[in-house]
Amino acid sequence: MDSFITIESIAEGIFKDRGSKFLAFAVPCGTEDKARQIVGGYREKHPSAVHHCYACRLGADGKNQRFSDDGEPGGTAGRPIMGTILSANLTNIIIVVVRYYGGTPLGVPGLINAYKTAAAEAIAAAIIIKKQVEVAYTVTFSYALQGEVMRILKVKGITLLNLHMEEVCTAGVLIPKAQAAEVVGRLTGLQGVAVNKK
Repeated sequence: MDSFITIESIAEGIFKDRGSKFLAFAVPCGTEDKARQIVGGYREKHPSAVHHCYACRLGADGKNQRFSDDGEPGGTAGRPIMGTILSANLTNIIIVVVRYYGGTPLGVPGLINAYKTAAAEAIAAAIIIKKQVEVAYTVTFSYALQGEVMRILKVKGITLLNLHMEEVCTAGVLIPKAQAAEVVGRLTGLQGVAVNKK
């Protein structure tokens, strides 16, 4: 798998039913730590909401999945949000749906529909993008080769994470999986350059 589909930036959706308001926030997210921070952030922004339910799908293969009903009846919130993410074939995304209770119970079918629809509204408002799977490498080279190494990275459009310039230089880079063999080959073709996966 060389690429995956995700969203470019935060997008919002809203659904209302019998006085209850469901605010959905779709956010690009690549790690579980980031997902926890995002959920915590929406809890702080919406302290008077009765529920902060979410689903996140992480990794290029989308196999890392988490969801929470946050006190709603089991299977009525997190799972429908996840179903919406899966239907859109998105990954590296979290959708948090914040519920403000309107005084009238919606029942299980009503809740499932509300969370699913709010999540779908957020996805509909999002800019969908295709991203290349990138692999992290450390490139080690002598200071004398700095110009040649940087030229290869620039020509190939490689993301430079960090650069330490000393007698022996190191660069942290992200290389698209599809280009890895070619770029690593060109770099190691320079005498005295070592490339290692992080």
